[in-house]
Amino acid sequence: MNMTLKSLFAALLLSLSLGLSSSALAQAVAPINVNAANAELLSELPGIGPSRAAAIIEERDAKGEFTSADDLTRVSGIGAATVDRMRDQIVLED
Repeated sequence: MNMTLKSLFAALLLSLSLGLSSSALAQAVAPINVNAANAELLSELPGIGPSRAAAIIEERDAKGEFTSADDLTRVSGIGAATVDRMRDQIVLED
């Protein structure tokens, strides 16, 4: 029984430390400038794969910089829900 409590306590500590380290890592990642980022960097945003990243760049080149996060809905395949998921991970200028 004593060994079971030790194992449970060790598992709890491990879970806690992994949770803290992942949240610290998430906070350490800098927001992505959608007006300057390349396709590889844009692909790191939630809901954005290589084809949507390329579409963001094409839209930016064709119609100019995005002035708000909501402007990303100009890109085919990016809706309000996608913008909301990535809103806190993007910036519009350096």
